[in-house]
Amino acid sequence: MSILFRLKENLKIIILTILFLYILINLFGGQRGLFSYIEKREVLKNLQFEERQMLKKIQEIELKNTLLSEKLDYDYIDMLIRDKLMLGKKGETTYIINDNES
Repeated sequence: MSILFRLKENLKIIILTILFLYILINLFGGQRGLFSYIEKREVLKNLQFEERQMLKKIQEIELKNTLLSEKLDYDYIDMLIRDKLMLGKKGETTYIINDNES
């Protein structure tokens, strides 16, 4: 009887140890574990940063679109012509000379 009793006690300890190790491994390394949580949080931060960058680009494009479609902004058109046709250089100073003799 004592051998059978010891075997049952050892089996309980082995099962509890295996169960404890299983829970511990899944707590840290499982799909929903601590390391996975940290990785997913980092991915979320990167995606949120990319979203902010994309929203800024969308706002810039919408602004350019409104400048070209609703009311023509001649300064913006002049800037586009200078950039595309290379009629001016960056940092250049533009002087407007009025030839009014009044």
